[in-house]
Amino acid sequence: MIDHFQRSALNFFAASPVDRQALMRRDAGWLAEQLHADATRFVPVWRAQNLITSESEPEAVLPTYNEIEVYLDQSSPILLGQLDGTTYFALGLPAQDETIPEQFNPVGIFRDLRLQTDKLPVGVADILVFGKGMAYWHQRHRYCGDCGHPTQSQEAGYMLECTSEECQAKQFPRMDPAIIVLVYDGERCLLARQPTWPEGRYSVVAGFVEPGESLEDAVLREVAEETNVTVSSVHYHSSQPWPFPSSLMLGYMAQAASTDIHLNDAELEHAHWLSRADIVQRVKDRTLMVPPPISISHRLIETWFNQGNQGTLSDLLKETNKINN
Repeated sequence: MIDHFQRSALNFFAASPVDRQALMRRDAGWLAEQLHADATRFVPVWRAQNLITSESEPEAVLPTYNEIEVYLDQSSPILLGQLDGTTYFALGLPAQDETIPEQFNPVGIFRDLRLQTDKLPVGVADILVFGKGMAYWHQRHRYCGDCGHPTQSQEAGYMLECTSEECQAKQFPRMDPAIIVLVYDGERCLLARQPTWPEGRYSVVAGFVEPGESLEDAVLREVAEETNVTVSSVHYHSSQPWPFPSSLMLGYMAQAASTDIHLNDAELEHAHWLSRADIVQRVKDRTLMVPPPISISHRLIETWFNQGNQGTLSDLLKETNKINN
Protein backbone atom coordinates (compact mmCIF):
# COMPACT_ATOMS: atom_id res chain seq x y z
CA MET A 1 0.00 0.00 0.00
CA ILE A 2 2.85 2.40 0.83
CA ASP A 3 4.54 1.50 -2.45
CA HIS A 4 1.43 2.42 -4.44
CA PHE A 5 1.08 5.73 -2.61
CA GLN A 6 4.67 6.68 -3.33
CA ARG A 7 4.25 5.92 -7.00
CA SER A 8 0.98 7.83 -7.17
CA ALA A 9 2.73 10.84 -5.70
CA LEU A 10 5.00 10.88 -8.76
CA ASN A 11 2.00 11.52 -11.00
CA PHE A 12 1.33 15.17 -11.74
CA PHE A 13 -1.76 16.55 -9.93
CA ALA A 14 -1.74 13.60 -7.48
CA ALA A 15 -0.92 14.02 -3.77
CA SER A 16 -1.84 17.70 -4.06
CA PRO A 17 -0.81 19.95 -1.15
CA VAL A 18 -3.92 22.14 -1.61
CA ASP A 19 -6.42 22.11 1.29
CA ARG A 20 -9.77 22.28 -0.50
CA GLN A 21 -11.60 23.54 2.60
CA ALA A 22 -14.59 21.33 1.80
CA LEU A 23 -16.21 21.92 5.20
CA MET A 24 -16.33 25.69 4.62
CA ARG A 25 -18.20 25.65 1.30
CA ARG A 26 -21.55 26.32 2.98
CA ASP A 27 -20.26 28.99 5.36
CA ALA A 28 -21.43 32.21 3.66
CA GLY A 29 -19.71 34.47 6.19
CA TRP A 30 -16.33 32.77 5.85
CA LEU A 31 -16.60 32.74 2.06
CA ALA A 32 -17.40 36.46 1.92
CA GLU A 33 -14.48 37.21 4.22
CA GLN A 34 -12.08 35.17 2.12
CA LEU A 35 -13.40 36.59 -1.14
CA HIS A 36 -12.48 40.15 -0.11
CA ALA A 37 -9.27 39.36 1.80
CA ASP A 38 -6.13 41.12 0.61
CA ALA A 39 -4.20 37.85 0.45
CA THR A 40 -6.82 36.03 -1.63
CA ARG A 41 -5.94 35.28 -5.24
CA PHE A 42 -8.08 34.37 -8.26
CA VAL A 43 -7.48 31.90 -11.07
CA PRO A 44 -8.96 33.39 -14.26
CA VAL A 45 -9.95 30.84 -16.91
CA TRP A 46 -10.91 31.83 -20.45
CA ARG A 47 -11.85 29.23 -23.05
CA ALA A 48 -10.21 26.48 -20.97
CA GLN A 49 -6.96 28.43 -20.86
CA ASN A 50 -5.06 29.72 -17.84
CA LEU A 51 -3.32 33.07 -17.43
CA ILE A 52 0.49 32.84 -17.35
CA THR A 53 3.33 35.33 -17.79
CA SER A 54 4.93 33.72 -20.85
CA GLU A 55 5.35 30.39 -22.61
CA SER A 56 9.14 30.24 -22.26
CA GLU A 57 9.28 30.90 -18.50
CA PRO A 58 5.68 30.63 -17.31
CA GLU A 59 4.49 31.87 -13.95
CA ALA A 60 0.88 31.93 -12.88
CA VAL A 61 -0.85 35.31 -12.98
CA LEU A 62 -3.20 35.39 -9.98
CA PRO A 63 -5.16 38.65 -9.67
CA THR A 64 -6.55 40.12 -6.44
CA TYR A 65 -10.22 40.85 -5.78
CA ASN A 66 -9.88 44.48 -6.90
CA GLU A 67 -8.21 43.41 -10.14
CA ILE A 68 -10.89 40.85 -11.01
CA GLU A 69 -14.00 42.46 -9.45
CA VAL A 70 -15.35 43.74 -12.78
CA TYR A 71 -15.98 40.14 -13.88
CA LEU A 72 -17.74 38.95 -10.73
CA ASP A 73 -21.16 40.04 -12.01
CA GLN A 74 -20.68 37.80 -15.06
CA SER A 75 -19.34 34.69 -13.36
CA SER A 76 -19.55 33.11 -9.91
CA PRO A 77 -16.28 32.55 -8.02
CA ILE A 78 -15.44 28.93 -7.21
CA LEU A 79 -13.55 28.13 -4.03
CA LEU A 80 -10.44 26.07 -4.80
CA GLY A 81 -8.97 26.01 -1.30
CA GLN A 82 -5.91 27.21 0.55
CA LEU A 83 -2.19 26.80 0.01
CA ASP A 84 0.48 28.26 2.30
CA GLY A 85 -2.07 30.53 3.97
CA THR A 86 -3.51 31.95 0.72
CA THR A 87 -7.10 31.30 -0.36
CA TYR A 88 -7.76 30.72 -4.06
CA PHE A 89 -10.92 31.10 -6.14
CA ALA A 90 -11.42 30.20 -9.79
CA LEU A 91 -13.32 32.55 -12.07
CA GLY A 92 -14.52 31.49 -15.51
CA LEU A 93 -14.36 34.52 -17.80
CA PRO A 94 -17.01 34.93 -20.53
CA ALA A 95 -15.96 32.66 -23.39
CA GLN A 96 -17.81 34.79 -25.93
CA ASP A 97 -15.85 37.92 -25.01
CA GLU A 98 -13.15 38.24 -27.68
CA THR A 99 -11.55 41.21 -25.90
CA ILE A 100 -10.52 39.23 -22.80
CA PRO A 101 -6.95 38.52 -24.02
CA GLU A 102 -6.40 42.20 -24.84
CA GLN A 103 -7.61 43.28 -21.40
CA PHE A 104 -5.14 40.96 -19.69
CA ASN A 105 -2.28 41.61 -22.13
CA PRO A 106 -0.33 43.86 -19.74
CA VAL A 107 0.03 41.08 -17.17
CA GLY A 108 -0.05 37.80 -19.09
CA ILE A 109 -1.34 35.55 -21.84
CA PHE A 110 -3.98 32.80 -21.87
CA ARG A 111 -2.55 29.42 -22.84
CA ASP A 112 -3.37 25.71 -22.63
CA LEU A 113 -1.85 24.65 -19.33
CA ARG A 114 -1.12 21.13 -20.56
CA LEU A 115 2.01 22.37 -22.31
CA GLN A 116 3.24 24.38 -19.31
CA THR A 117 2.42 22.34 -16.21
CA ASP A 118 5.85 20.78 -15.70
CA LYS A 119 7.38 24.26 -15.62
CA LEU A 120 5.23 25.42 -12.69
CA PRO A 121 5.60 24.69 -8.95
CA VAL A 122 3.56 21.65 -7.91
CA GLY A 123 1.05 23.44 -5.65
CA VAL A 124 0.46 26.24 -8.14
CA ALA A 125 0.00 23.77 -11.00
CA ASP A 126 -2.55 21.86 -8.92
CA ILE A 127 -4.52 25.04 -8.25
CA LEU A 128 -4.51 26.08 -11.91
CA VAL A 129 -5.72 22.75 -13.27
CA PHE A 130 -8.30 22.48 -10.49
CA GLY A 131 -9.64 25.91 -11.44
CA LYS A 132 -9.63 24.98 -15.12
CA GLY A 133 -11.64 21.82 -14.44
CA MET A 134 -14.21 23.56 -12.26
CA ALA A 135 -14.64 26.46 -14.70
CA TYR A 136 -15.18 23.91 -17.49
CA TRP A 137 -17.89 22.19 -15.49
CA HIS A 138 -19.65 25.50 -14.81
CA GLN A 139 -19.46 26.44 -18.49
CA ARG A 140 -21.00 23.11 -19.53
CA HIS A 141 -23.88 23.25 -17.04
CA ARG A 142 -25.24 26.77 -17.30
CA TYR A 143 -28.70 25.31 -17.95
CA CYS A 144 -30.70 22.60 -16.20
CA GLY A 145 -30.59 19.25 -17.97
CA ASP A 146 -34.13 18.45 -16.77
CA CYS A 147 -36.10 21.58 -17.70
CA GLY A 148 -33.70 23.92 -19.51
CA HIS A 149 -33.86 26.82 -17.04
CA PRO A 150 -30.63 28.61 -16.05
CA THR A 151 -28.69 27.24 -13.11
CA GLN A 152 -27.18 29.23 -10.26
CA SER A 153 -24.03 28.52 -8.28
CA GLN A 154 -24.35 27.28 -4.70
CA GLU A 155 -21.97 25.97 -2.03
CA ALA A 156 -18.95 27.94 -3.25
CA GLY A 157 -19.41 26.63 -6.78
CA TYR A 158 -19.73 22.92 -5.99
CA MET A 159 -23.43 22.72 -6.71
CA LEU A 160 -25.45 24.18 -9.55
CA GLU A 161 -29.16 24.49 -8.78
CA CYS A 162 -31.96 25.00 -11.29
CA THR A 163 -33.59 28.43 -10.89
CA SER A 164 -37.04 27.09 -11.70
CA GLU A 165 -39.09 26.88 -8.48
CA GLU A 166 -40.91 23.86 -9.90
CA CYS A 167 -37.69 22.00 -10.72
CA GLN A 168 -34.82 23.01 -8.43
CA ALA A 169 -32.72 20.09 -9.73
CA LYS A 170 -29.20 20.00 -8.33
CA GLN A 171 -26.02 19.14 -10.20
CA PHE A 172 -22.61 18.31 -8.77
CA PRO A 173 -19.16 18.15 -10.38
CA ARG A 174 -18.35 14.86 -12.07
CA MET A 175 -15.18 13.29 -13.40
CA ASP A 176 -15.08 10.84 -16.31
CA PRO A 177 -13.27 7.64 -15.25
CA ALA A 178 -10.87 6.25 -17.84
CA ILE A 179 -8.53 3.27 -17.68
CA ILE A 180 -4.99 3.45 -19.03
CA VAL A 181 -2.97 0.25 -19.24
CA LEU A 182 0.48 -1.00 -20.14
CA VAL A 183 0.16 -4.49 -21.60
CA TYR A 184 3.30 -6.62 -21.43
CA ASP A 185 4.37 -10.01 -22.77
CA GLY A 186 7.57 -11.01 -21.04
CA GLU A 187 10.31 -8.71 -22.34
CA ARG A 188 7.95 -6.81 -24.65
CA CYS A 189 5.29 -4.16 -24.09
CA LEU A 190 2.48 -3.01 -26.32
CA LEU A 191 2.74 0.59 -27.56
CA ALA A 192 0.37 2.32 -29.96
CA ARG A 193 -0.22 5.70 -31.55
CA GLN A 194 -3.15 7.82 -32.68
CA PRO A 195 -2.98 9.50 -36.10
CA THR A 196 -3.18 13.03 -34.64
CA TRP A 197 -0.06 12.63 -32.48
CA PRO A 198 3.37 14.01 -33.43
CA GLU A 199 5.42 11.71 -35.62
CA GLY A 200 7.09 8.98 -33.58
CA ARG A 201 4.93 9.45 -30.45
CA TYR A 202 3.71 6.15 -28.97
CA SER A 203 1.85 5.46 -25.76
CA VAL A 204 -0.20 2.82 -23.98
CA VAL A 205 -3.85 1.84 -24.47
CA ALA A 206 -6.53 3.97 -22.80
CA GLY A 207 -10.27 4.47 -22.92
CA PHE A 208 -13.32 5.57 -20.95
CA VAL A 209 -15.18 3.31 -18.55
CA GLU A 210 -18.74 2.60 -19.69
CA PRO A 211 -21.85 2.56 -17.46
CA GLY A 212 -22.31 -0.71 -15.59
CA GLU A 213 -18.69 -1.72 -16.19
CA SER A 214 -15.97 -2.48 -13.65
CA LEU A 215 -12.52 -1.00 -14.09
CA GLU A 216 -11.00 -4.42 -14.76
CA ASP A 217 -13.63 -5.18 -17.39
CA ALA A 218 -12.92 -1.83 -19.02
CA VAL A 219 -9.23 -2.78 -19.29
CA LEU A 220 -10.06 -6.05 -21.01
CA ARG A 221 -12.57 -4.44 -23.36
CA GLU A 222 -10.47 -1.45 -24.39
CA VAL A 223 -7.34 -3.50 -25.10
CA ALA A 224 -9.34 -5.99 -27.17
CA GLU A 225 -11.32 -3.27 -29.00
CA GLU A 226 -8.27 -1.27 -29.98
CA THR A 227 -5.64 -3.96 -30.60
CA ASN A 228 -7.37 -7.38 -30.55
CA VAL A 229 -4.98 -8.44 -27.76
CA THR A 230 -6.46 -10.27 -24.77
CA VAL A 231 -5.05 -10.08 -21.24
CA SER A 232 -4.94 -12.69 -18.49
CA SER A 233 -4.24 -10.57 -15.40
CA VAL A 234 -4.74 -6.94 -14.44
CA HIS A 235 -2.94 -5.11 -11.63
CA TYR A 236 -3.61 -1.60 -10.37
CA HIS A 237 -0.67 0.82 -10.61
CA SER A 238 -1.78 4.36 -9.67
CA SER A 239 -4.22 7.12 -10.61
CA GLN A 240 -4.02 10.64 -11.98
CA PRO A 241 -6.61 13.39 -12.25
CA TRP A 242 -6.43 14.65 -15.81
CA PRO A 243 -8.45 17.87 -16.09
CA PHE A 244 -8.10 18.22 -19.86
CA PRO A 245 -10.98 18.66 -19.54
CA SER A 246 -12.35 16.34 -16.82
CA SER A 247 -10.99 12.80 -16.63
CA LEU A 248 -9.68 10.58 -13.86
CA MET A 249 -7.04 8.21 -15.24
CA LEU A 250 -6.83 4.83 -13.49
CA GLY A 251 -3.55 3.15 -14.37
CA TYR A 252 -3.00 -0.60 -14.73
CA MET A 253 -0.37 -3.15 -15.75
CA ALA A 254 -1.71 -6.20 -17.60
CA GLN A 255 -0.19 -9.50 -18.70
CA ALA A 256 -1.00 -10.41 -22.31
CA ALA A 257 -2.78 -13.72 -23.04
CA SER A 258 -2.52 -13.27 -26.82
CA THR A 259 -0.18 -11.21 -28.98
CA ASP A 260 -1.67 -10.96 -32.49
CA ILE A 261 -2.51 -7.32 -33.19
CA HIS A 262 -5.45 -6.12 -35.25
CA LEU A 263 -6.70 -2.53 -35.09
CA ASN A 264 -10.40 -3.21 -34.66
CA ASP A 265 -12.01 0.19 -34.07
CA ALA A 266 -9.83 2.52 -36.19
CA GLU A 267 -8.94 4.69 -33.20
CA LEU A 268 -5.28 3.78 -33.54
CA GLU A 269 -2.99 4.32 -36.51
CA HIS A 270 -0.44 1.71 -35.47
CA ALA A 271 0.39 -0.65 -32.62
CA HIS A 272 3.32 -2.99 -32.07
CA TRP A 273 5.30 -4.94 -29.50
CA LEU A 274 8.64 -3.47 -28.42
CA SER A 275 11.31 -4.97 -26.21
CA ARG A 276 13.31 -2.81 -23.81
CA ALA A 277 16.25 -3.05 -26.20
CA ASP A 278 13.97 -1.88 -29.04
CA ILE A 279 12.90 1.12 -26.96
CA VAL A 280 16.51 2.02 -26.18
CA GLN A 281 17.51 1.89 -29.84
CA ARG A 282 14.49 3.74 -31.15
CA VAL A 283 14.67 6.48 -28.54
CA LYS A 284 18.33 7.01 -29.42
CA ASP A 285 17.47 6.99 -33.14
CA ARG A 286 14.70 9.52 -32.45
CA THR A 287 12.15 7.23 -34.10
CA LEU A 288 10.26 6.77 -30.82
CA MET A 289 8.94 9.45 -28.48
CA VAL A 290 7.43 8.31 -25.21
CA PRO A 291 4.71 10.42 -23.54
CA PRO A 292 5.97 13.37 -21.48
CA PRO A 293 6.61 12.90 -17.72
CA ILE A 294 3.49 14.92 -16.90
CA SER A 295 1.31 11.96 -17.94
CA ILE A 296 0.56 8.70 -16.14
CA SER A 297 1.27 6.90 -19.42
CA HIS A 298 4.91 7.88 -18.98
CA ARG A 299 4.89 6.43 -15.44
CA LEU A 300 3.43 3.12 -16.65
CA ILE A 301 6.08 2.75 -19.35
CA GLU A 302 8.77 3.80 -16.89
CA THR A 303 7.68 1.24 -14.28
CA TRP A 304 7.83 -1.61 -16.80
CA PHE A 305 11.05 -0.45 -18.47
CA ASN A 306 12.93 -0.01 -15.18
CA GLN A 307 12.23 -3.64 -14.23
CA GLY A 308 14.53 -4.87 -17.00
CA ASN A 309 18.28 -4.78 -17.55
CA GLN A 310 18.46 -1.68 -19.75
CA GLY A 311 18.85 0.88 -16.99
CA THR A 312 16.18 3.48 -16.22
CA LEU A 313 13.96 5.32 -18.64
CA SER A 314 14.92 8.62 -17.03
CA ASP A 315 18.62 8.03 -17.65
CA LEU A 316 17.93 6.94 -21.23
CA LEU A 317 16.00 10.12 -21.98
CA LYS A 318 18.63 12.32 -20.31
CA GLU A 319 21.43 10.64 -22.27
CA THR A 320 19.54 10.96 -25.55
CA ASN A 321 18.71 14.63 -24.97
CA LYS A 322 22.35 15.33 -24.11
CA ILE A 323 23.55 13.66 -27.32
CA ASN A 324 21.00 15.43 -29.51
CA ASN A 325 21.71 18.83 -27.96
